[in-house]
Amino acid sequence: MPALIEAFLDPASSTYSYVVYEADGSQCAIVDPVLDYDPAAGRTASTQADRIIAFVREHRLQVQWLLETHAHADHLSAAPYLRRELGGQIAIGASISKVQKVFKALFNLEPEFCVDGSQFDHLFAPDESFNIGQLKATALHVPGHTPADMAYLVDGEAILVGDTLFMPDVGTARCDFPGGNAHHLYASIQKLLAFPADVKLYVCHDYPPEGRRAQCQSTVGEQRKSNVHVHDGIDENTFVAMRTRRDRGLGMPTLLLPAIQVNVRAGNMPPAEDNGVVYLKIPINQM
Repeated sequence: MPALIEAFLDPASSTYSYVVYEADGSQCAIVDPVLDYDPAAGRTASTQADRIIAFVREHRLQVQWLLETHAHADHLSAAPYLRRELGGQIAIGASISKVQKVFKALFNLEPEFCVDGSQFDHLFAPDESFNIGQLKATALHVPGHTPADMAYLVDGEAILVGDTLFMPDVGTARCDFPGGNAHHLYASIQKLLAFPADVKLYVCHDYPPEGRRAQCQSTVGEQRKSNVHVHDGIDENTFVAMRTRRDRGLGMPTLLLPAIQVNVRAGNMPPAEDNGVVYLKIPINQM
């Protein structure tokens, strides 16, 4: 049976989370889950994650994996909350250590914070094979947006592409975060677009133009034909020039500073201070 993929949109961050499974009662993977965060009040909530919990329980699924495509800059991960409620292993690409080194320095994190990815239950090597129940999956290393981005190929028929490609009328992900590289992103996109034309691609975000509702799925063929940034015929130098120019005009994501210092910890909060309160840091004039 083909993989079943259920999408959950978080409107606040335009993020799609997914549950990947074979059938009711099977094992499953949850991809890129969102923890609600109010930056004005500094308060978290589990509204979006609870939608996923309800779906998992309704379909009698057993959570095997909590997959992160990368350390997100636009939302906090709900992976630890879901692991407490449902079980599963939190996993990400092994290159997360590169991201951790950069942000440990930026946030002056506690000396005990390890930059070896050990906060995660599993670190995927490039092209590592794994299973979601009976479904065969492969962890594809697709750097560019960050050095540690992963995409997940499931049963040879679908790829959860993370922050590489968006819907064809939106284009591609930015590359101006620390460690981002437009040349690397172009190569990663070409790796994805080398799959057969009918392979389904599930995006992590959608920012639809006016008049179109949010969507989460396209195909390799559709992207090659009409992606506004990287359709067939766009060479690497043209793409890099376009991506660099666009990135210079983009503002920083609203939740970058709180999100990244949580997500490099596999979604866990920093340790509480001696008054028992957890704090997130805002470095001034550093980004």
